[in-house]
Amino acid sequence: MTRHFLLSYLLMTFLSVSTSHTQEKIENVLLPFQNPDLSIEDRVNDLVSRMTLDEKIKQLLYNAPAIDRLDIPEYNWWNEGLHGVARAGRATVFPQSIGLSATWDTELMHRVATVIADEARAKHHDAVRNGRRGIYEGLTFWAPNINIFRDPRWGRGMETYGEDPYLTGRLAVEFIKGMQGDDPHYFKTIATPKHFAVHSGPEPERHVFNAVVDERDLRETYLPHFRDAVVDGNAQSVMCAYNRFRGTPCCGSNELLQKILHDEWDFDGYVVSDCWAIKDFYDTHKIVKSGPEAAAMALKAGTDLNCGVTYDSLGIAVRLGLVGEELVDRSVKRIFQSRFKLGTFDPPERVPFAKIPITVNDSKEHREIALEAARKSIVLLKNDGALLPLSKNLKSIAVIGPNANDVEVLLGNYNGTPTDPVTPLAGILNKVKSKTKIFYVQGCNVAENIPLLEVVPSSVLFNKKGTGNENGLAAEYFNINNFLENPAVTRIDSAIDFNWWDKPAVTGLKADSFSVRWTGILIPPVSGKYSIGLNVFGGSKLFLDDSLLVEINNSHVVQTDWKNIELFAGKSYKIQIEFCDRRADASVRFVWSKPNPHLKQEAIEAAKQADVVVMCLGLSPRLEGEEMNIDVAGFSGGDRVDIGLPKIQEDLLKDIAKTGKPIVLVLLNGSALAVNWADENIPAIIEAWYPGQAAGSALADVLFGDYNPAGRLPVTFYKSVDQLPPFSNYGMKERTYKYFTGEPLYPFGYGLSYTNFDYSNLKLETGNINTGESLSVSVDVSNIGKRAGDEVVQLYIKHLNASVPVPLRSLQGFQRIFLKPDEVKTVKFLLTPRQLSVIDANNKRVVEAGKIEISVGGKQPGFVGREDTATTGVISGKFEIIGLPFPVNER
Repeated sequence: MTRHFLLSYLLMTFLSVSTSHTQEKIENVLLPFQNPDLSIEDRVNDLVSRMTLDEKIKQLLYNAPAIDRLDIPEYNWWNEGLHGVARAGRATVFPQSIGLSATWDTELMHRVATVIADEARAKHHDAVRNGRRGIYEGLTFWAPNINIFRDPRWGRGMETYGEDPYLTGRLAVEFIKGMQGDDPHYFKTIATPKHFAVHSGPEPERHVFNAVVDERDLRETYLPHFRDAVVDGNAQSVMCAYNRFRGTPCCGSNELLQKILHDEWDFDGYVVSDCWAIKDFYDTHKIVKSGPEAAAMALKAGTDLNCGVTYDSLGIAVRLGLVGEELVDRSVKRIFQSRFKLGTFDPPERVPFAKIPITVNDSKEHREIALEAARKSIVLLKNDGALLPLSKNLKSIAVIGPNANDVEVLLGNYNGTPTDPVTPLAGILNKVKSKTKIFYVQGCNVAENIPLLEVVPSSVLFNKKGTGNENGLAAEYFNINNFLENPAVTRIDSAIDFNWWDKPAVTGLKADSFSVRWTGILIPPVSGKYSIGLNVFGGSKLFLDDSLLVEINNSHVVQTDWKNIELFAGKSYKIQIEFCDRRADASVRFVWSKPNPHLKQEAIEAAKQADVVVMCLGLSPRLEGEEMNIDVAGFSGGDRVDIGLPKIQEDLLKDIAKTGKPIVLVLLNGSALAVNWADENIPAIIEAWYPGQAAGSALADVLFGDYNPAGRLPVTFYKSVDQLPPFSNYGMKERTYKYFTGEPLYPFGYGLSYTNFDYSNLKLETGNINTGESLSVSVDVSNIGKRAGDEVVQLYIKHLNASVPVPLRSLQGFQRIFLKPDEVKTVKFLLTPRQLSVIDANNKRVVEAGKIEISVGGKQPGFVGREDTATTGVISGKFEIIGLPFPVNER
């Protein structure tokens, strides 16, 4: 705003001022904090000076209320966006984070995050225009999750970028930069790397466990990527973890939040607690006895924003002298600094991102990037006899497995809802010639007690007793989110399978806060044990013969719940379903799984008729995830006890293999699987992760040779949990490729191609460098095969005579490049002093004199174990660092 405009505005404005015992109320005046031409610091200081203690404290809660007298709108800080805008309806859904890391593509990661931020901005401004400022409608995102995936048993490992701090850090930096944008004045959104720090399961113990690590493991493994996110990525927010660290809750840890985050890394953003983590201080950790004590402890340590309610007691804490109001002010200023930097108090015409239209959500351009990401995430683990790629002219293909046609398996967790997701079955059907016959059979459930649910068809639903033309349920639509008024609309719905997005359920109904009641009769076609339930975003109840069978009440995620029940063929069962919309993008589905004791035999018969079998097996977000309550052998609270395929799937795979038909095993999962039998007996194996909305299209492109796979594993695939230390042990000995001395099934960095690459002409800038100097490295990479394709060039270093313990090897560079047949490219790396450093005997990061081996290739060098069939080689060289130890500044 220009000075002339400001003076004119003040001269023309009528001042109406009233006072109360707490604060002046000033109307129709442009206050300093409202002036976008002033500095952020001046505006924040002015605003906070006008707030009462109670108002300031309420702003430190994630669901901050409006301050009407200051024209401060309400703001909800809680938003999710690991691999697409999550929990906010229609959005582009990219591969789950572990799949994005398997691309080893920083440039792609930046573009993915840019799409997420664009869709977030569009959603936010559309919500504000429609008077909504609730949860999942803001601009502050609690992503990325950059905890180290140190153990494959952790259920939330799928949310991370894998087991290596360097790979994680480089991908996190690009994700954060893409989310926050490059405008010189405003952030597009704010990214929040989490969970700081030393946090990666066991999931059921996260509210009680104490992570004890020595300083070497802390500095080598658990901190470097967080430092990258803050120092290189300029992350404006960090989320502290649930667990204790060296005896103190992470959200109350002065060592983590003040000494490391603020003092060492010069972090200038705000810290947010994991949700209800501060309550854990007295509830589960038993560190303090009350809410005021917990709130004071967290605030003193540097937790600024409370996802939870404990900061409600900060007023008591101040009055008791447990914490001073100046620390309340410090945190309030930090969080409002972010809101000002987002432009939320400035005229929309000044904020370039306010112009992003809602039509960008799941747009054609964004879908193309989702397809590219899914293709690039796929890892070819085995291809004996060049079974892949398949011919598009096959006469018949059997597609078998519980993950072949399940949309839920595509999406992982913390996901949005794509408009048109493509399952593996759909992708294959779309790809092959019409003359190719496709036999699809589920074969088995993903695990015991975890059924594959589908929408209950209209053929078994009746709006009143009898048969004939009465299919469907009687529906009553109410213009309120309860059933206290007369219905606005009544009609017959043939099946309960609705996703209303942001539109009214029926013409004349409100888009939000409506309700529906369906009634009628269900007549099962066969007798046996059914799984029957609901898939809902909102609140819903399912009654069977007037008894409550399933109830869902969740405002965060699309939730599925079901009950197993014996039903009898031809018998009429009274059905009533009630649904209440909680907020935008409501959806509801009435689902079931019919009894079928012949699933496996049907799969065997399909395989016998086919030329090739594509088996889609693996895990599911209903098996691995965050604090889950499931009763399945091999799983515990979302974590895994065993890392093999669920037994029911392993048995199916072995029985199909007995047919003698060639099999392509496609794994869809979020964590490493010990597929030892498959590795020995199945000719082709593909790792597809949870691949997002474009899963089927990307998979079909790889299966039939329209895309040459080049994904690389971001985690080690072990052969058994017997190779691992206890899950609760946070020491890094025998964990990850950097410290594991055993024989992996597939090593970190591993992945095959349909072509072959050769490495030559490795050049180091000089044979020796001084401590404190950087080293330039270059290598020539040639495509010596017959197909064009990507290669992931990986650089590892190994300290040969360090004076302290060091990793077996350490990734310190990677580039994904595209090469045509016979094409040669020179790839260059620059190794900085930080990358050449070690943690010395005094737990300081230094570059010390000594010899270092550098290995560059398409895979990890020197791993112990099986002769892999990788199509890429490794070339190595050595150099020496000379001179006195050189300290590396953490900043």
